[in-house]
Amino acid sequence: MYNSRLITSGLCGALMATLSACALPKQPLLTYLKEMRHQKAAPLQTGVKYEVRKALATNIPFRPSSIKRYTFVFNEPKPPLMMASNLHRNSQMRVRTTAYTHNESDHIVYGVKNAIGTNLKFGSIRSAAADWSRFPVGTQFRIAGQPGVTYVVDDYGSALVGTGTIDLYKPSRNQMDAWGVRHVDIEVIHWGSYEKSMELMRDRTKWRHVRAMMEGIEARLRTAGMPAGRTPFTAAL
Repeated sequence: MYNSRLITSGLCGALMATLSACALPKQPLLTYLKEMRHQKAAPLQTGVKYEVRKALATNIPFRPSSIKRYTFVFNEPKPPLMMASNLHRNSQMRVRTTAYTHNESDHIVYGVKNAIGTNLKFGSIRSAAADWSRFPVGTQFRIAGQPGVTYVVDDYGSALVGTGTIDLYKPSRNQMDAWGVRHVDIEVIHWGSYEKSMELMRDRTKWRHVRAMMEGIEARLRTAGMPAGRTPFTAAL
């Protein structure tokens, strides 16, 4: 008899503890539900795997094993210019190339400096000039038949805009003349950034060829279905 009372007491205690844990908040139920409805959920975090469970229709019996589950990872949104830079699909192509050097008449004012303010390169890494709306700054490529040499687009030129031609830097006039004009096969190993291109050009819009390159980037944004506006001369899109 004594043991049965102890068991009954224990069951009652456990039941009270359970009811206490499930108790409603100390406020009117309607008010509590309204607050819960307007409470903001924690923002999604990038790189985290989330699970979504699809609700069943009302006329289907509840069976946990029948609930469909989907998973996704939330990635950080990319600015439109960065997304447009990723639209390039062809990594191999045939292009027209010319050559230039730092002491020819239309480059002598800049000396050995390129459009990004660093020295022109010639070695295993070599400088190249291009239309930045076609080959944005930072684009890296190799030319077939030149193993161990990587070109990087770090310069531009007024005569290149709208042509698709790539100008290869040579450290002397003899090397420039020896290259002449050649159609070569290239492999793009890294596409550059339109965002960086716009950032570098935004203070140079007095030059017609710079404006033309920026308008070319705008056109790529429109092709991608992204809003471009009429004032993209700052990189803050």
